[in-house]
Amino acid sequence: MTVRRTILKSAIAAAGLAVFGLGAAMAEELEMLKEKGVIRIAMSGAYPPFNFVNDENEVVGFDPAVGTEIAKRMGLEAEIVTTAWDGIIGGLLANKYDAIVGSMTITEERDEVVDFVGPYYSDRRAIFTQPDAGIGSLEDLDGKKVGLTLGETHEDWAREKGYDIATYKGLPELLLELENGRVDAIVNDSIAAILAMKAKGQEFEMFNDPGTEPFGAGIAIREGNPELASAMQEALDSMMEDGTYMELAMEWIGADIR
Repeated sequence: MTVRRTILKSAIAAAGLAVFGLGAAMAEELEMLKEKGVIRIAMSGAYPPFNFVNDENEVVGFDPAVGTEIAKRMGLEAEIVTTAWDGIIGGLLANKYDAIVGSMTITEERDEVVDFVGPYYSDRRAIFTQPDAGIGSLEDLDGKKVGLTLGETHEDWAREKGYDIATYKGLPELLLELENGRVDAIVNDSIAAILAMKAKGQEFEMFNDPGTEPFGAGIAIREGNPELASAMQEALDSMMEDGTYMELAMEWIGADIR
């Protein structure tokens, strides 16, 4: 286990202890949310086009659109919350919000401390470099500066590989650092990076991590809430069945990413 994972689990454990005494009160979380009429949904706000802050200072993108539609089908209003990605699970366990709809990869480590609904889309890890950088494989990253978003699963992966890494707050900063030559390569989910590059007119070369299978992004909620999980999954399934999901995917991503 890496040092970072140990720290992450310690932080999560501390957050869990802070809310341990509320276990009984939180047992019927779906009922509590219906009484309030609002579900607080968290994301980083720094992962375009999945979630980002527009010129009107609104959090928009595929993630808030999906989260808002799920809330609507549950008879709830969605309150979108932005927070730093590396502490987002701790915030969920500390009851700062009720769900994370922020393109969170479903992993065994995360599944130990939260429950997941979905997945609601799939993606895979990709590496991006400047054209003609001479980097076309994982072996070529040895001795190079690799940029990643702090707290993402790619960070653990890069640390285990022993790469020289630099961490940043989100994808826009990663792309800027690569463009300016402050890192030799960046590692990110392929869909978001490709679309962000296209929107900015950036041309970087890409290759996939051959050792990583496509992964699913899920909606994270606190453990022990099967009724909430069932209601959210039912809402998500109905979106996919009646075409609403496809409409949102085409609007924000331009493709079916299930």
